[in-house]
Amino acid sequence: MHMTIAMDGPVGAGKSSVADDVAKALGILHLDTGAMYRAFAWYALEKGVSLDDEAALEALTKEAMPEVAYVDGAQRTSIAGQDVTGLIRTPEVSMAASTVSKYLGVRQGMVALQQKLAAQTPMLVDGRDICIRVLPNATVKLFLTASAEERARRRWLEMNQKGAPDTYEQVLEDLKKRDDQDMNRQVDPLRPTEDAIIVDSTEMSFEQVVEHILAIVEEKTA
Repeated sequence: MHMTIAMDGPVGAGKSSVADDVAKALGILHLDTGAMYRAFAWYALEKGVSLDDEAALEALTKEAMPEVAYVDGAQRTSIAGQDVTGLIRTPEVSMAASTVSKYLGVRQGMVALQQKLAAQTPMLVDGRDICIRVLPNATVKLFLTASAEERARRRWLEMNQKGAPDTYEQVLEDLKKRDDQDMNRQVDPLRPTEDAIIVDSTEMSFEQVVEHILAIVEEKTA
């Protein structure tokens, strides 16, 4: 059975960027499951489906679900035939993704897709429920986190570089709302599993986080 790495953690922990570099260093693919939820949320917003209407959102999963392809090793995420990779990183879509992800019908469809993809090739999968639900038997389980203030600072700097007008205080408030929603949903709430290795990156540089995780993988797979 090939190697799988499961990485969970809260919003703004840097999972996607860290996972990209770790996966490249290991020569495996990286599946960003957050992008899949974002794509579905984007589609719901485009279709005018209420994010409070669980039945309508579950019905929407029968109409269209995200598709993942890799171009030069990088994930491209599509839905309903449209590549939405560059459209799903807005604060509005971010909050919408957190909302739709709390519904069982949506999560069941996503988990089935993610498990199918991970079964095909060695892969690092990051998200919110990877260790407990998507890859409960992963070779390595990680929980990447940092303080809310540090995560908000990093996200604010990233958004500021892109010209977004949000203040640090706004970013921190939105981040805490997402944390509350992710950690307190009824279906697979965000939390570290007992067998996951917690990586707190609050006082670490990006490079240090990548090196630390690579060392963990090496030790676990030696």
